[in-house]
This record gives sequence, C-alpha cells and structure tokens, in this order.
Amino acid sequence: PTGYMENSISYSAIEDVQLLSWENAPKYCLQLTIPGGTVLLQAANSYLRDQWFHSLQWKKKIYKYKKVLSNPSRWEVVLKEIRTLVDMALTSPLQDDSIHQAPLEIVSKLLSENNNLTTQDHESIIVAIAPLLENNHPPPDLCEFFCKHCRERPRSMVVIEVFTPVVQRILKHNMDFGKCPRLRLFTQEYILALNELNAGMEVVKKFIHSMHGPTGQCPHPRVLPNLVAVCLAAIYSCYEEFINSRDNSPSLKEIRNGCQQQCDRKPNLPLRLLHTSPDLVSQEATLTESRLKPAIVTSNEIHVEVERNNTANQKMTANVGNDSEPNLIDCLMVSPTCSTISIELSAQADRILGCYVEILKMLSDYDDWRPALASLLQPIPFPKEALAHEKFTKELKYVIQRFAEDPRQEVHSCLLSVRAGKDGWFQLYSPGGVACDDDGELFASMVHILMGSCYKTKKFLLSLAENKLGPCMLLALRGNQTMVEILCLMLEYNIIDNNDTQLQIISTLESTDVGKRMYEQLCDRQRELKELQRKGGPTRLTLPSKSTDADLARLLSSGSFGNLENLSLAFTNVTSACAEHLIKLPSLKQLNLWSTQFGDAGLRLLSEHLTMLQVLNLCETPVTDAGLLALSSMKSLCSLNMNSTKLSADTYEDLKAKLPNLKEVDVRYTEAW
Repeated sequence: PTGYMENSISYSAIEDVQLLSWENAPKYCLQLTIPGGTVLLQAANSYLRDQWFHSLQWKKKIYKYKKVLSNPSRWEVVLKEIRTLVDMALTSPLQDDSIHQAPLEIVSKLLSENNNLTTQDHESIIVAIAPLLENNHPPPDLCEFFCKHCRERPRSMVVIEVFTPVVQRILKHNMDFGKCPRLRLFTQEYILALNELNAGMEVVKKFIHSMHGPTGQCPHPRVLPNLVAVCLAAIYSCYEEFINSRDNSPSLKEIRNGCQQQCDRKPNLPLRLLHTSPDLVSQEATLTESRLKPAIVTSNEIHVEVERNNTANQKMTANVGNDSEPNLIDCLMVSPTCSTISIELSAQADRILGCYVEILKMLSDYDDWRPALASLLQPIPFPKEALAHEKFTKELKYVIQRFAEDPRQEVHSCLLSVRAGKDGWFQLYSPGGVACDDDGELFASMVHILMGSCYKTKKFLLSLAENKLGPCMLLALRGNQTMVEILCLMLEYNIIDNNDTQLQIISTLESTDVGKRMYEQLCDRQRELKELQRKGGPTRLTLPSKSTDADLARLLSSGSFGNLENLSLAFTNVTSACAEHLIKLPSLKQLNLWSTQFGDAGLRLLSEHLTMLQVLNLCETPVTDAGLLALSSMKSLCSLNMNSTKLSADTYEDLKAKLPNLKEVDVRYTEAW
C-alpha cells in the first residue's frame, strides 16, 4: 500500500511491529508488517513513537492470548500461557490500569467458562495471577471464583498467602462497595474462611489488628468504613430470608394496631415477629379473659413465641386511632405485645452472625476508630429481625457499653437518635426497650455519661421524666447514685409539675441513705438560692484578680444578689465549675470572663439558664466551637466578644444567623477574622 492510510488495520492482521533503525530512515517511524506489504506510522517525537510501539505490541499479544486461552486443550499449556501473560503485564513499560486488568479479565472469563477444573488447577491459577493482584482489584467474575474457593477450601494456604494482601488492598483503597458488591462479598467470605481455621477468632483478631496498624492511629481512613460495611452486609444476610418475607407479613402500622386484618392475609405466613391465628383474633376481642393462650409459629429456621395479656392489649388498642407509621422500636417494644421473642437461626447463619458481631466488638476496642464507628452505627443500620433477636442484641451490648464509657462527646452522643422522632440505642437498651436484658445498669451508665456532656440538660431531663421516670425511680430505690442525682435535678429544675409525682420522687429519695443525703443537700441549695435571689444587693460586682471558683461561691453565699446585673470575673482563675453559681443570678445581663479558664462545659450551662444575658465577654478564654455553638439559644445577646478564641468561620456564620439581636461582635485573632 502507498500514500496515506485510508482504511483501518485490524490488530489480528498485524504480523510484526518494528522501529525503523536503518541509516537515513524517516524519523520517528514504526513499521507494521501486514499481509501484502508494510505500513509506516510517523510520530511527532521519539516519546510518542515509543508509546505507539509498546501499545501495539501489547495489543497484539493480548489478542494472541485471548485466542489461545479461549479454546484450552491441555491445562499444563494453559497454565504456562497464563504465567507468560502475567510476566508480560508486569514487565510492560506502559503505565495504565488496563495493562494489569486485561490479563485478569482474560483469566476471569476462562474460569467462568470452564467449571470442570480440579481444586489443584484452581490453586495453580490463583498462584499464577497473584502478582497482578498486589496492585489491582480482581474483576467481578474472579471475585466469584475466589468466594467459591474460600467456601470450599477455607483451610487452603492460598487463602492466607494469596488472598490476604488482596483483601488488605481492598479494605485500604476501595471507595464504594455499592459499585463493587462482589469485592465486599469476597472480603466477607475471606474473613469467614479465617474463622474456620484452628485458631478461629484469634486469626481474625490478628487480621483486624494488621489492618489498624501498630500505632494508636490507623493510617488508612477507608479501612473502618469498609470493615463496617462488610459486617453490616454479613449480618443482614443472616436474616435475609426473613426480610424477604416481609411482603406477606404485617406492616409496621398493622403490627401497632394489633394486626386486626390478619384473616385477610395468606394463611401460612413465614412471620418472624408476630403471628395471629383467626381463633386468637376472636379471643382478643373478648376482654373478660385474663390471659390468652400463647401462639407459636415455626418455620424451617425460626421459631417465635408470642404471649399476650390484657394490659398489653389495652396499650395496643389505645394506639389504633393513630394513622402515622410507628417507629421501629415502638413496634418491637409495645405493639407486638410480646413477653418473649426467641429467634433460632440455622447453624451456618449463627456462625456468620457470631463472627461479624465479634468483629464489631473488636472495632469498638480501638480508641481512634470508636468515634467513626459510633457515627456509622448511630442510625441503627440493622434489620428489625436482628433487633428482635436476643442473641444479637446481647452480643452487641458490649459495643454500646464501649460507647457509653467513652468520655468523648462525639462518641457517646451517638447513643441518642440521629434525628427527632426516631429512636436510638439509648431507647433500645433502656428499661422497657427490646434489647434491655439487665436491671438498668447500662441505662444508668448511658444517662450518667450523657448528663455529663449534654448542654441541653433541661430538655434531656424532660425527656427522661416523660418516658423513663418509672425506671429512674426504681433504680434510685435500689441505690443507684446516678438515678438519685437525676431525680434531684428534676426537682431542682422544676421538671415535674404534678404534686403527687413530686411527693413520690421525694419518698423514693428518702428511702435510701444516698438519696436522703442528696435530698437534704438539695433542700439546702434551694434555701440558699432563695436567699441569693432575694431582691437587694449591688447591681455591679467585680472580683479581684486571681479569685477562684471557691471565692466566687463564698461571695455569692454571703448575701442577696437579686439585683446583680453586671458581673466581671476578668483576669481571675475561675473555670467552668463556677457556671453552676452564675446560673442562679436571675437579673444578670452582663458577664465578663476575659482571660479566665472558663470553657465549653460552662458555656453549655450558661446557654440553657441565662437566656436573658445581653453582653458576654469571652476574650482569651479556651472555648471552642463545641461550646460557642450552644450560644445560639441566647437570643437576647447584643454584644459578644470572642477575640483570641478557637472560633471557626463556620461557627461564626452560624451564630450570626441564629442571634438576631447581635450588634457588636469581636472576632479578632480567630479563624473568622
């Protein structure tokens, strides 16, 4: 052929590719040998020419291997060709993802089309392609093949030696299992294969530790989200058969309403949480019987026993008029009117559940992972069948306990619901919750840690008074100090309006030594508060420099300060601890805390009680965004000095939007300046 190339040339037609190297040859040319002649390709420079040369060679060889491996005759030859293909990919100077992915896809297709291979053939092929897997994710069909090998030969050395670095790379670099679900499934099967080894969970624990690393901070930010995604998917799979049967089971609204239309449904439902037979429906309509016979439903893998009584039936009928879809935990706690719900999984599902719940427990033991883990689990990302399973909630309790023991607010605040109107772990594991299996110890622990960090103390106490007053009083009666403190705070903040309830709380407090002592202290504080708030005293007060919290408390206990409007604590040594005294000043409008050690905890308390404060000076105090955000509830603020604090620009914009009366603001020497 002569002239310019007008028609394309197929790669299969290229017999040879050479660089022109003879004397006086055209510059930067490639010579392609094809049937009937040669073609010269001229590039603009030597770099581009070399790119063309290696790319054409690569493409030509790939077509050759595709043809050879598409019709395998002898597996010894096939294995040799696979090794040659892998060597070619590893030694190619080309830098492109497809250089390593193309051989993996060829092998993947080969394996999917030949199902009669022996186990030895499988392992030989896996070992041959192992070098390519060090820097590349396996394609979907290859993941399927790896999963099969993990299930059939979990004790094979290939699992440890070849799959371990592959799974480590997936966990470190994968960004979205939603786009690559088979990568997640392969990781899941690999971990189960580790669990089948003689050491079992010890091997899994070592693997998790290797993913975290020996230091206190994991250097790979994607490892934890990927591990949690694998755990959630595995736990979901344990209940998948039951979840798929939801189409024929009562909706949440029907469960709340007692499933009155059950007779209209199919007779043999694979129901997991609630089943009502027609004779029981008729019996439920008769309220004169004190107890109804239990209904037992069995399927091939699950057994549910439901025992009903009149009290629960009254709760159920009280909510019939509510058309709104009930939340999940209400359905589990109240609407099924169950005294016992026992779920029995198959042996295989039980092993999977035990393995992956144990991994969640391991993850919660790492301090640096705990905040992110708490955030990922805060929405309760488990099916309702899992939450109704006693073994699951009992094992998961360890994780919730770890959250409740963590002093960091970003961890234990995740025990609360992710948004208003939705229940969280706090409700699930509190007395009356479906997961509560103790006498309230975990509940008391959660209340204690939440009260210590929650700046909306009144709102939290009000929620406890409305929903958990009974359990609080019972635990206080048993001498639990946290619950005694809660009841005292309810009285001190006037949370309880009903006189009879107040008297009942007082009786509960006086029934134990610790309660009696704390109630007497409360009465003393109330008498001091009345004296402090009595009209009279100065309108302005300035403490000497170097004064302490104790000095302020001593001063405020010495007389009446009902008229105090302006208080300056500038350049003193007061801390957040003095906030409990400041909130007792009813007329306070101006507060100067310049160059003190007053911090976030004190700001949270002030923001809830001193809502009429107009001027606040926080210059050179150690407050951060966590405390400054609480000021958004102080709508009367006109002047705010945050000079030389750790204020961020985002928090500053948020405060400006939420404080309509704010006129004077000082943010010099901050990020917002």
